[in-house]
Amino acid sequence: MLDQATRLVVIRHGETLWNRETRIQGHIDIPLSPLGLAQAERLAQALADEPLTAVYASDLSRARMTAQAVAAVHGLPVHEDPGLRERAFGRFEGLTWQQIDQGFPGDADRWRRREPDFEVGGGESLIQFNRRCLDAMQRAAGAHRGGCIALVAHGGVLDCFYRAATRVALDAPRSWQLGNATINRLLATPQGLTLVGWNDDHHLAGLSADDVAA
Repeated sequence: MLDQATRLVVIRHGETLWNRETRIQGHIDIPLSPLGLAQAERLAQALADEPLTAVYASDLSRARMTAQAVAAVHGLPVHEDPGLRERAFGRFEGLTWQQIDQGFPGDADRWRRREPDFEVGGGESLIQFNRRCLDAMQRAAGAHRGGCIALVAHGGVLDCFYRAATRVALDAPRSWQLGNATINRLLATPQGLTLVGWNDDHHLAGLSADDVAA
């Protein structure tokens, strides 16, 4: 029933300098880059007419800063939930993909194969991470049945949501985009998630790092 459904606008944070360097962030608290800040402002304007009743975010600053831009347009507070944090990557955090390949080739291979029970870098397994993300989503959606809320998180978190909505296994290769500050839409009901729209980046057209002063 529609009165039991929650419309979700789910968003990956704006760009960070570590995103550009292909450096693993995980739970390390990295702020938005100048481009990321500009993306957050474009995102906020794109969602200005959205009937949002609440805004939730990971407590890491790159997600919180993005959420604050969205929330400010609607006069809403940002509800922080550590359950929306990126996956914990343990000793991989702070390293580039190339450094992980060179320093931990065996672990890098298991990570790429998406082994569900592999605690990547000594951090979280996909099974643990997926459960945490879906629990956080269900808490937020359950508190706003019949409403429309924004969840601002991280690429890995959105990947979990997409898989849950499309019934794709955790170990299946990824074939969908997870762009910074794009707009993604899901419908949450007590029966589960439904995909409505994904990776809408029209509001970011023409915006690049070259256009933003450092």
